[in-house]
Amino acid sequence: MSKCLVRRSAGLDGCASVAWSNGPVDGAIEFAGVSYRTPLGATVLDGLSLSIETGEVLALVGRSGAGKTTLLKLINGLLVPSGGAVRVAGRDTREWDPVQLRRSIGYVIQDVGLLPHLSVADNIAVVPRLQRWRPEQVAARVTELMRLTNLPPSFGERWPDELSGGQRQRVGVARALAADPAVVLMDEPFGALDPLTRAELHAEFRTVQTALRKTIVIVTHDMGEALALADRIAVVDDGALVSCASAEATLDTEQPLVRRLLDAGIFSRERWRTERSSAKRA
Repeated sequence: MSKCLVRRSAGLDGCASVAWSNGPVDGAIEFAGVSYRTPLGATVLDGLSLSIETGEVLALVGRSGAGKTTLLKLINGLLVPSGGAVRVAGRDTREWDPVQLRRSIGYVIQDVGLLPHLSVADNIAVVPRLQRWRPEQVAARVTELMRLTNLPPSFGERWPDELSGGQRQRVGVARALAADPAVVLMDEPFGALDPLTRAELHAEFRTVQTALRKTIVIVTHDMGEALALADRIAVVDDGALVSCASAEATLDTEQPLVRRLLDAGIFSRERWRTERSSAKRA
């Protein structure tokens, strides 16, 4: 099996004063010869193998219909592979209790999906309360995550329809992190935002990841977003993995599909270095 690995994480970097985790300690994910066919028999994935190491950010890039979102749903057990195996923390997803697996994995989607009848604080607290945390633990965690995602304390009492798109996305990220999952899945999380808000949230994403070192799998159509956020970029096309490499190596590849994706956004090594340097200074 082909593996594509880069590094190990350093773990929690002093951001939280309390150990919150109720999920798997090991955030490693493995696709071993995975195929997926729809109930009508259409092949979406065909023999795909990929390993994602604990604490890294992997971006899944490709055209619409390439199989990216299917890969996410296979990780949290919303879909079951037709062949091969998907393992989270070394355990086949079919061996997990589905509810336990999904509650131990954070999920952020493009339209956020906040519950309109709950306040911001209550939206963030949903999973910890389902896991029967004590009220004081829930309150402390909500406060911590609002601070981490740059949400003013007063926003805890607001309703989702009182927030801007960027603010709702921050709440969605905070909710996904609430139970301190080892793994966070993000499906086009910033796609509906204006360019300036996206840039702000990209910077905040990097700050949060530096502090928490989660294993993050992010689906995006935007190669620029992948280059800005990911340790590695996996390009998927027609259900197959055509490239998996670091951001810098991806810029140098001669693989035709990857080059077309890069050329469509006019990305160069020089631009990537400039943006990464600016991000570090920020």
